[in-house]
Amino acid sequence: MTTKTVAELLAQNVTTQDVTVKGWVRTFRANRFIALNDGSTINNIQCVVDFENFDEALLKRVTTGAAIHVTGELVESQGKGQSFEIVVKTLEILGDSDSESYPIQPKKHSFEFLRENAHLRTRTNTFSAIMRLRSSLSFAVHKYFNENGFYNMHTPIITGSDAEGAGEMFRVSTLDQKKPPLTEDGNIDHTKNFFGKDTNLTVSGQLEAETYAMSLGKVYTFGPTFRAENSNTSRHLSEFWMIEPEVAFMDLAGNMDLAEDFMKSVLSYILDNNQDDLEFLEKRLLDDEKTKPQLERSELSLIEKIKFVVDNNFKRVSYTEAIDILRNCKPNKKKKFKYIINEWGADLQSEHERFLVEKHFKCPVILFDYPANIKAFYMRLNEPDNEGRETVRAMDVLFPGIGEMAGGSQREERLDVLKEKMKALDISEEELWWYLDLRKYGSAVHSGFGLGFERLVMFVTGMGNIRDVIPYPRTPQNAEF
Repeated sequence: MTTKTVAELLAQNVTTQDVTVKGWVRTFRANRFIALNDGSTINNIQCVVDFENFDEALLKRVTTGAAIHVTGELVESQGKGQSFEIVVKTLEILGDSDSESYPIQPKKHSFEFLRENAHLRTRTNTFSAIMRLRSSLSFAVHKYFNENGFYNMHTPIITGSDAEGAGEMFRVSTLDQKKPPLTEDGNIDHTKNFFGKDTNLTVSGQLEAETYAMSLGKVYTFGPTFRAENSNTSRHLSEFWMIEPEVAFMDLAGNMDLAEDFMKSVLSYILDNNQDDLEFLEKRLLDDEKTKPQLERSELSLIEKIKFVVDNNFKRVSYTEAIDILRNCKPNKKKKFKYIINEWGADLQSEHERFLVEKHFKCPVILFDYPANIKAFYMRLNEPDNEGRETVRAMDVLFPGIGEMAGGSQREERLDVLKEKMKALDISEEELWWYLDLRKYGSAVHSGFGLGFERLVMFVTGMGNIRDVIPYPRTPQNAEF
């Protein structure tokens, strides 16, 4: 007899048949009703045990967390809350669970407690739903790019360049930490290091992806990136995953089209394929909302928020227009914003981005043409505006409830302009000689964007802390598991 998953059994149309299933015990009530889950669905299947047909010593081993193998007859359920149940004929304990020490008891646990037990937290409904959604989103990302002619590229994890210019990177070294080799002037001699130079964990695969876009046309990366930013906020991780498409012969307008189409596609996939998990997480959020003051409650439910993105056209607004809107809006004039907008050139915060999306335009927004001095060196420089202000062809995609979801730009394809920008920012031409070569040999307009995968998972699941949407979070002072 073929073992079925719980999801397969609950999707059956035929009852009164013998089935076999394996999973973990969630609860065992009255020595009769086993709630069994195998991770394939948010829903448990009820297994009904006739106490008289089984050894008492065996049933004592049916404890929360135990792994069991059940065979029996699948019948229509007599109770509420499930369509089918299994009348158990045989029961085998595959793995005992110490019920007294098992951390994931059938009760509500705090997220902080569950992070400390991250190796077991997917035994809960909330985290099993989150991780199934994460898996579906990952599949949807690869599906979209595969169906649209992109080639997947694995960019280096160890790099000698800093794509963002942030300088907050994890060093990769094999040198003796206590007595590293020194140069004559007393600095660490990185020529003696494993790679013969100072190397770090990557903050982005973008620069390398550009090189492949300029030969393969359309590429994307989807891999781990690292930031050594000493930040303990609910939105920062030291290790996270980035989605980064790069496309040759595509300008900023095309980049905005790609970002909108991509995001609508992956979110539509989730709406079509993860309904049970979304409904469970939406109910959890609604219950949490009831405990908040009225003013802090979200106007949209979780599924409504996702549909808000899928069903609306993204409004495209220049940074300059956005600044004028923000400077003259009521929250700014009445000093309700934490960061008051006074002048052109301000770096927008989440509160400003959310106001534009949720209050002013009431749809997702793409801001473009940002001030050059608040954006990265590789972004295409525009001609100065009427007031002599320099902007770059950058864009940020803004979502409800979260603000910036993705950021990108048309890349600077002119060798002389790129060199000038690098010189002004003290970025070494020697280190990025290969990046400059792209502008020497067949340079052309090209564009791309980056999207932090965990931020997308937060949006889809409604979770408020980024540590809860990645299996094992890496944050300052925390590298457990």
